[in-house]
Parts: sequence; C-alpha cells; structure tokens
Amino acid sequence: MTSTSSSDLNEKFSARFPGKIEFPEDFRGETTWLVAKDSLLDIMRALKAEGFNYLADICSVDNSGQEPRFEMIYELLDLNKVKYLRIKTKVGEEESVPSVVSVWRTANWHEREVYDMMGVNISGHPDLRRILMWEGYPYYPLRKEFPLEGKKTELPDIAFTRPAPLEGGPFVTSPTGEVRSREPRSRAPEL
Repeated sequence: MTSTSSSDLNEKFSARFPGKIEFPEDFRGETTWLVAKDSLLDIMRALKAEGFNYLADICSVDNSGQEPRFEMIYELLDLNKVKYLRIKTKVGEEESVPSVVSVWRTANWHEREVYDMMGVNISGHPDLRRILMWEGYPYYPLRKEFPLEGKKTELPDIAFTRPAPLEGGPFVTSPTGEVRSREPRSRAPEL
C-alpha cells in the first residue's frame, strides 16, 4: 500500500469511525490499524465494501502479564488494487471478540484455530469448537504458560511417542537428551 493511498484510507475511516481506530506509523511499507473491539465488525464490513475482498489470515498474540492479554491480528488484501492492511484489536482473557465469518467465510477455520490454540473466545461464530486438539483437552498449547516440553497425556495413541522422523533443522527437536533441552527454542543459536 503506498503512503498516499494509505493516508487517504486512514483519513476516510478516521472520519467514518471517529476515535475507534489508531494509526501507528507504517513499518516497512506495511499499514497497521489498531481497532476498538466494539467497532471491529462494523469496520471489517466497511473495509470489505472498500475492496478488501480477501482475508489472508487471522492469528493472535499472547501478551501474558499485560491487560488486555490477547491481540487478534487480521491480514487483509485488496486483490484488485494490490493493497495490504493489517488490523489489530485487543481482547482480555475473560472477554470475547466478534466473529468476522459473516464478512469473510474463510474466517471460520482461522477463528477456530485461534480459539483452539489460544483460548480466545469468539462471539457469534457459527461452529466454535476445537479444530486441532481433541474435544475436552483442557489446555491451550500456544499460550505462554504452556510448557515447551508439552503436557503428559493419558492417551498415548493421540500424541507422538517416538522421535520425529526428521533430523536437524532449526524447528526439529533433537533426538537425545532431556525434553526441555531438546526444544529448538531452548538451544543457543550457532554462529
């Protein structure tokens, strides 16, 4: 998104939704808006009408120790004008964020994944249930308090019980040693 079109869009939406959008400085040519959670759905509908016809991704960040704890991130594209826009909104642990499935059907699985991995409640979702973990699983694996080595399970057939078939690489665990030291994130980078 060029700075001219970015600033024009910022002005247009700032006038339409006064006090509901913050416009941090563009970083590396990427535009990000911080949107008030109570206006998220209306702003998303307006952005789709503006031409942002493709929802590429939805993810969340766990800002453990901060309030509100979670940040929802939506990656939007206008495929006709080749524009990109990132929308962020904050949501507390006991709060919910409105579903955008009514705007982009592709949000369905993205929102389910955020719910399953982070435990962010999404109100108005047509089928909010786990998508990767089994029903009844009591944890949210991408939260910061979830241990790197994982949790023991009483269902041995559900999870891997042998080392992963790949060896080496920055994202593969080492086959030997204590579980905590085998995690790729715990190893010091090699220079």
